Amino acid sequence: MNNNIVITISRQYGSGGRELSQILSKKMELHLYDRQIIHIAAAQLDIGDLSEKNLKNLEENVEPYSLNFMPFYSFGTHSRPIDKELFITEAKVIRKLAEDNSCIILGRCADFVLQDLSNHYSFFICADDNYREQRGKSIYKGKSLKELKSEDKKRAKYYEFYTGEKWGNPENYDLVINTAKMSLEKAADLIIEYINLMKNK
Repeated sequence: MNNNIVITISRQYGSGGRELSQILSKKMELHLYDRQIIHIAAAQLDIGDLSEKNLKNLEENVEPYSLNFMPFYSFGTHSRPIDKELFITEAKVIRKLAEDNSCIILGRCADFVLQDLSNHYSFFICADDNYREQRGKSIYKGKSLKELKSEDKKRAKYYEFYTGEKWGNPENYDLVINTAKMSLEKAADLIIEYINLMKNK
């Protein structure tokens, strides 16, 4: 076992989870991985030429595809849905990143992928509706609370499809943090304090 520290952060849309991850990354001087993971996985599957929109569709898809976008790529003499290949490859990338360096990983079911690692700390970031509604207006280009919750439904469906677990279930995380109750700076400090406490117990 190595001495790396691996932090995974899952979050409700509009809770400030991405900004919190960025703050944490600076405070702990750890690399933050987010969308880079899907691009690394896509390159390994030789589909790096797909647009960002199509990659996002692949990553979020858990239902039968429309006839307009059938993401089947040939692997040797076989063709199979690339979304499943993408998830498996992303999981392998996440495992490799966790083995190689201390880091922070945002989303991508990383909390589930790394659940067996003793040096892994997982956090779920949430916030109440009023807080998210205000951030939707000010930070997320005027998105309504309904739109934010629609994104959460996609995340939950994807997570539950690939992991068999309920997204946001407190039992699956070290800590659940409500960012409506404290600043993002303090939330980052809380995470650091928790990790230090667990390392020294």
